[in-house]
Amino acid sequence: MRIGEQIRTLEGTLMLDARTGAPAGADASLRGRESVRLVRGAVRIESGRIAALETDEGAPIDPRRIICPGFIDAHLHIPQFDSIGRDGLTLLDWLNDVIFPAERRWEDAAYARAMGARVAKRLLSHGTTGICAYGTVHHEGTRAAMGSLAAAGLRGCVGQVLMDQQGPDDLLRPAARLLDEAARMEGVGRIEPVVSPRFAVSCSMELMRGAAALARERDWPIQTHLAEMLPECELVERLHGMPYLDVYKHAGLLGPRTVLAHAIWLSEVDRRELEGWRCVVAHCPTANRFLSSGDFSGQRFRPLALGSDVAGGPDVSMVRVARAAREAWLASPQSQAAPAFGPGYWWWQINAGNAVALGWRDAGRIEVGAAADLVIIEPDVELNDPGAALGELMYGWDERWVGATIAAGVVAWARVA
Repeated sequence: MRIGEQIRTLEGTLMLDARTGAPAGADASLRGRESVRLVRGAVRIESGRIAALETDEGAPIDPRRIICPGFIDAHLHIPQFDSIGRDGLTLLDWLNDVIFPAERRWEDAAYARAMGARVAKRLLSHGTTGICAYGTVHHEGTRAAMGSLAAAGLRGCVGQVLMDQQGPDDLLRPAARLLDEAARMEGVGRIEPVVSPRFAVSCSMELMRGAAALARERDWPIQTHLAEMLPECELVERLHGMPYLDVYKHAGLLGPRTVLAHAIWLSEVDRRELEGWRCVVAHCPTANRFLSSGDFSGQRFRPLALGSDVAGGPDVSMVRVARAAREAWLASPQSQAAPAFGPGYWWWQINAGNAVALGWRDAGRIEVGAAADLVIIEPDVELNDPGAALGELMYGWDERWVGATIAAGVVAWARVA
């Protein structure tokens, strides 16, 4: 395959949502569940969408060619990709010493544009076709990066970071200016704006309320961070005079189109309240581990999404994020009582599950009408037992198995033989 080539048909082993195309009497234990299954088949693509789907339920799977929905990353920071692996610091020190210096470079829109292009290539090389991501406080830099991401074929939402307190002076802006700039963001290609107050530490109540109003006015989603570390939670309460979740509630930021990253240090009462608001929690297991943030125990939360949280998370691959999420689940006491979250669930989560959480009805699945965002996986290991193949793929994962990534029916990345 060549980059830029339009794909018409693909044949091989399809990774389908357990509910897609399943015969009435087949795989009854999976039908209706959050999981995936492997089946021989073919897809026909027209105008960037899946036009037809054929399956052969009785045929053995082809372990050398697996066609999977493109992976979706529900939480990451585009300007932080050059900061992966800078460890040994807690969250607030890491932001001040590592992340804020990296984000300053986006004052140069040309630099941001170039970085957006190379980050897009890296994401596509790992099979990621959809993102929910942050830029920086720099309006023109964020717009430039959005253009590069769109040109590469990615789908997603990207937001200018909003922060007006508790940060370096050159990265803070008056609330009114930030809200005016955020209101002037525009979609480009398949990249849409998302209102992005960084977190309650760096945002005044005025800014957060303005962000919530803007999101309602434009019908845009919201993304922010919540309760990642205990010192952060304590600082929020000192700054705003109320618990973390109450801050966002008073600001009007909670709702079904709000993505809250981490949400580690919450009580079960808090989580039930978030579920009542239908907020999305973006679980970032590799970042939680890397920054020693704490153990997320809300795997049962719905709607749940998974994010790499680059650069807090060191792994770009969403398959590795899914594996880390499974391992975090297995380490929790809850797993003994409810062992249902197997590899099939976490494969589902990084495509259909994240699409559902983000409100993308035509993404994350191989089904007629869906966007033709696909990954061709070419494992170099034997998958002799179809029942164990999903676990073998997840635990043996090698990024070199990604043969090509297709975005809207066009080859956006291909491995050079």
